Amino acid sequence: MTQSPVLEVRNLETSFVTKDGEVTAVDQVSFTIHKGEVIGIVGESGCGKSVTSLSIMKLVPQPPGKIVGGEILLNGENIVGANEKRMREIRGNEIAMIFQEPMTSLNPLFKIGEQMTEGIKIHMKKTKKEANEIALKMLKLVGLPRAEAIMKEYPHQLSGGMRQRVMIAMALSCNPEVLIADEPTTALDVTIQSQILGLMKELNKTLQTSIMMITHDLGVVAQMCERVIVMYAGQVVEEAKVGDLFKNPKHPYTQGLLKSVPDIRGEHSRLYSIPGNVPKPGSITKGCRFAERCEFAHERCVMEDPVLFMEDGEEHTVRCFLHEKRREVS
Repeated sequence: MTQSPVLEVRNLETSFVTKDGEVTAVDQVSFTIHKGEVIGIVGESGCGKSVTSLSIMKLVPQPPGKIVGGEILLNGENIVGANEKRMREIRGNEIAMIFQEPMTSLNPLFKIGEQMTEGIKIHMKKTKKEANEIALKMLKLVGLPRAEAIMKEYPHQLSGGMRQRVMIAMALSCNPEVLIADEPTTALDVTIQSQILGLMKELNKTLQTSIMMITHDLGVVAQMCERVIVMYAGQVVEEAKVGDLFKNPKHPYTQGLLKSVPDIRGEHSRLYSIPGNVPKPGSITKGCRFAERCEFAHERCVMEDPVLFMEDGEEHTVRCFLHEKRREVS
């Protein structure tokens, strides 16, 4: 892609103050998203995926959290230093987010129509009538039947899949350039999950909305994404095109994640599990953060911090000493 990225994250660092001191949850994370592109961010729970997304939206609770370094460039504007007034203009209008659990994201005290039209009236300066028309159009666009009736209902009157469609409609109602989807199908059954992912892919093609898909499900990545970023313990450990990553994973952690995916052919009697657990944020101060769980780890891995190395030209990067003969990412 030759055009400038819609969103560019450079060396983002977010930390939290705890009783044990300040700990880093997101450590020097960098990536870009271009117009109409769908990227995936994967990793186990606690690896920093959601904190990265909240940092981009500047929704990290302060205190105890804060962005301590790096840049977040939205169409060239560094929003790290943006005040709350500017962020209210950006959220929903230029960049929107779908959260994990739609029941807790929708206000139970207000009807769907009221929640749908609020952002439209604020960001798009529309009248109540115009906002209602846009909200109805979006509810129909996401495949909800009887949209007029749903506008007058409360969240508890809808199923989980319907609430998630409402959240997608709400997020897209102001036509944002970037949509962050944080585990958007976690609470849904398999059938509804497939429908929601298909819907998001169709809307991506129709509206050319860039999507940042945060998930732990590699099946979702294979279905939705063009590029994938693998995170571990707050760091990016690998980034590649989806096909390349599935065909030839470089980092031992990525290899472990792919081996953990159930095989319907039943070639193995037991599911593979990466030994150990994700380290507590701030508990590893030097060396590779995956070293304790890595079968290839040696003394250097414990003593030195690996950097990102280029693999296969400019398309594949990996944070591992096994690949240090490649070019270091600047």
